[in-house]
Amino acid sequence: MTAAYDTARIKVDRFATFRPVSSGQDIPSRAGTFMRILLADDHDLVRETISAYLQSEGGAQVSLATDLHSALETISAEGPFDLVLLDYNMPGMFGLEGLSRALEGNGGKGVAILSGTAPNRTAQEALDAGAIGYLPKTLGAQSLLNAVRFMISGETYVPISLMREEAAAPEHPMAKMLSPRENEVLSGLCRGMSNKEIARELDLQEVTIKLHVRTLCRKLDAKNRTQAAMAAKEAGLY
Repeated sequence: MTAAYDTARIKVDRFATFRPVSSGQDIPSRAGTFMRILLADDHDLVRETISAYLQSEGGAQVSLATDLHSALETISAEGPFDLVLLDYNMPGMFGLEGLSRALEGNGGKGVAILSGTAPNRTAQEALDAGAIGYLPKTLGAQSLLNAVRFMISGETYVPISLMREEAAAPEHPMAKMLSPRENEVLSGLCRGMSNKEIARELDLQEVTIKLHVRTLCRKLDAKNRTQAAMAAKEAGLY
């Protein structure tokens, strides 16, 4: 993984005040114990790379899952875990709906969102929904390990760059016209994804994506999906 963000650990108090914590110091795991982590991600390379690093460099015990259903089964059979990492777009998640189910299943211990494509605003939405952290998949390997240790110690983590970007940039006017799901579908269109690929990423039926595309075209006054994507790009939304 390459470090595309300048990262820092952030402590969140009950009033949602963010306080940066230096990223130059590792936070140790609990004395005499292994970190027990569940990593759920449907991308083999991401899942295997992250788990291998957490085990080799962090001394963690990592269980793996490829979708929300198998993650919940693993939590029930082996949990609670010190930390559960959930891919935002893996099958069964339905956005942040899966987060609530994992939080309930993990007995009050930390659950964090891992994402490579979700809009930046999803970080705050995840925190509001009870997540202990939000980790972009572009996070550097050592920063990821530091973040995991930080969350296991009971603190909340998000890259400070995401919070700065969110605070600095008002919501795009075009984004306000669309529902959260429509924005996710539009993001897929702008990335050149087919309806089938978007359906798989969002764990929806292809016919549902077609309906969203039709609604997007109407709202954006576009004749087809290509024009809708071009309109979003030209407006600077994606």
